[in-house]
Amino acid sequence: MSPVSPSALQAAAEQLRRAADAGQPCAPVRGLLGEGDVDAAYQVQTLNVRHAQAQGRRLVGCKIGLTSLAVQRQLSVSQPDFGRLFADMAVCDGEEIDSRRLLQPKIEAEVALLLGRDLDHDKHTLADLFRAVDAVLPALEIVDSRIAGWDIRISDTIADNASSGLFVLGNQPRRLADVDLLGCGMTMELRGEPVSVGVGAACLGNPLLAVLWLADTMGRRGEPLKAGDIVLTGALGPMAPARAGDVFTARIQGLGEVSARFASLQGASS
Repeated sequence: MSPVSPSALQAAAEQLRRAADAGQPCAPVRGLLGEGDVDAAYQVQTLNVRHAQAQGRRLVGCKIGLTSLAVQRQLSVSQPDFGRLFADMAVCDGEEIDSRRLLQPKIEAEVALLLGRDLDHDKHTLADLFRAVDAVLPALEIVDSRIAGWDIRISDTIADNASSGLFVLGNQPRRLADVDLLGCGMTMELRGEPVSVGVGAACLGNPLLAVLWLADTMGRRGEPLKAGDIVLTGALGPMAPARAGDVFTARIQGLGEVSARFASLQGASS
């Protein structure tokens, strides 16, 4: 595979930024990068992360995507991907969300980890994770795509910060030792009607395996996970489309519940 030129990387990064700024989804960027060029896609993601930091946005952690084996097969990949979380992406439990902040949102229930120690090796063990995790929380990730119609392949979603949007953390942290992350059941409801069900094992076999992958990957990149970071470990069940006026509540066994409330268009702030 031929290296992607710096001009093509910059063009892809700018195309995604323009879509976000204008609130108008754009064409896929894989034509600039190559459909399966993961390295080039991460370079585009890094360009936009650095641009966001230069604008004053603060990094607070990472999200793990593509933890479903079915989705991996759909995109012809054999491992997860990651995106970066910024402080301005965080929404409080039950806080009203202005739908105009998003382009074409979907929502999924996840387990979130809060780190109390750095994970800065090239290879980590489960014991490293047990020592590093300060707390476990239920979470809702509101995924979004700057690519029109979610017409994405692996290079599109990675370049687009792993299709990140917003995230909501629950407000009652638990200790890792008190939670069965492998067997915990999840139900996500839309105004009381179930729209997604799942279990911890749906996330790469165990959410902790997803975090091990992320910790190793970030360590090798020289961007290790740090104390204080939030890690969204990946979906426990299918995602659901989110629309103005929707109210979602996810309940995860042993972790409690977390809610996301999307403002009606009439009630959205101007």
